[in-house]
Amino acid sequence: VAIGVDDESLSKAVNLLIAAQGGISAVSNSEEKLLALPVAGLMSAADGYKVAADYTAIDTFVKETLGSGLQAPFMTLSFMALLVIPHLKLSDKGLFDGDSFSFV
Repeated sequence: VAIGVDDESLSKAVNLLIAAQGGISAVSNSEEKLLALPVAGLMSAADGYKVAADYTAIDTFVKETLGSGLQAPFMTLSFMALLVIPHLKLSDKGLFDGDSFSFV
């Protein structure tokens, strides 16, 4: 799931993820932040303390620099793509209605 205000920023963020083979990224006009999760695109082989510190850094960046008002911005995005939870969801195949369990 990618969100942004302009195509260039979205492209930078997605290209960071492609290069890292998965993870979480965020970019501003002057900074790029990445939490690489190269194991199946979902996990890291790094020490848990480093992963926690990197997650805290990118979470803080999104809230303080990019201005997100969400308490947990990346968790919110993760649930937007979780098809088994009811209501409208995003998937690689399009919009999915979790109530009727069918694609829109």
